[in-house]
Amino acid sequence: MTSPPNVKGNTVPLTIGKMRGLQQCSTRRGAIAVLALDHRNKLRRALHPEAPETTTAEELTAIKQQVARIVGPAASALLLDPEFGAAQCIASGALPGNVGLVVAVEATGYTGEPTARRSHILPDWSVAKARRMGANAIKLLVYYHPDAPTAGEIESLVRQIAADCAEQDLPMFLEPLSYSLDPGHEKLMKDERRRVVIETARRLTRLGGDVLKAEFPLDIQAEPDEKAWADACAELSAASAVPWVLLSAGVIYETYLRQVTSACQAGASGVAVGRAVWKEAPTLQGEERTTFLRDVAQERMARITALCDALARPWTQVHSPEPVSEDWYRS
Repeated sequence: MTSPPNVKGNTVPLTIGKMRGLQQCSTRRGAIAVLALDHRNKLRRALHPEAPETTTAEELTAIKQQVARIVGPAASALLLDPEFGAAQCIASGALPGNVGLVVAVEATGYTGEPTARRSHILPDWSVAKARRMGANAIKLLVYYHPDAPTAGEIESLVRQIAADCAEQDLPMFLEPLSYSLDPGHEKLMKDERRRVVIETARRLTRLGGDVLKAEFPLDIQAEPDEKAWADACAELSAASAVPWVLLSAGVIYETYLRQVTSACQAGASGVAVGRAVWKEAPTLQGEERTTFLRDVAQERMARITALCDALARPWTQVHSPEPVSEDWYRS
C-alpha cells in the first residue's frame, strides 16, 4: 500500500525516473499538452456509427497512426492504448521521437452495475511491460463515485497501480470518470457534479499517482457563468495533491478553449485533449481526412499547447526532484 504524498514545503518530491518521465511529456516551461488517442469503443462507434462491431483492428490502428503522425508534433505527449496504438505508432514511425508517450493500462469500459462500476487492467498487460516498450508515463482510467459501493475497490486499484508505477519509476496519470448513482441519470446532475469531481480529486490523489486527468468540475450548460467556472477550477486545484490537467470529454473545440483558459488560470497544469481536436476525422475518408488533420486538427492542437504554455501552472511548481548526491544510485 502506497502512502499519501510526502509534501516538503510547497512541493511533492519525485524520484529521478518520474521527473524524467514528466519532463518528456511536457513543454520546456513545464506545461502538459497531451493529445489523447487511446480511444477504443468510442472510436469504433465514430468510425461505424451504424455497426461499431464491424470496425476492424486495422482501421483503428490506421487512424491512430495518421493522427499521431500529422497532429502529434504539435503536442508535448501522446496518450495511446496498448492494443491498437502504442507499439504500432512506434513501429511505423508515426509517433514523433521528440514527443512523450503515455500508455494506458486499463481495459476499455467497465463491468458491474451502471451505479456501481468496476474498472479493470487490460489482461496480459502491465506497468512493467509498458516500461519495457518505452513508455514515459502510465495512464489509469477508473470509474469512480465517492459514495458508490465499489469506491473502496477502485481505491485499492489506484493504490496497486501507483505502487507498480513506483516500482518501475514511471509517473502515473490518473483519470477518474464520474457517474450518477441515480438509475434514472447516467451523468451527474448540476448540483452534484462539482462536489463529486472535487471530492474525487481530494481522495484519489492522496492514494498515489503523479498527475490528475480531471473532468471539468461544472456542467457548463447548466452554469454558463465563467466566474463560477474559475471558482470551481480553483477549488479543484486546492483539492488535488498533484498537478492536474483538463480532459476534453468530447466537447466542441471552441468550448474547450474557454474551459482550458479558466482551468489554467485557476491552477491547472495543462490538458489531455482528444476528440475536441480530431473528432471530425473518423467521419472523413482519404485525402479529405488528411487535409482536415493537417489544416484544422494540427492547428487546434498547436493553439491549445500554446495556450497551456502561456497560462498553465508548470507541474514543476507542484513536484520537485528528490535530493541527489554523488551516491544516489546506491539506493
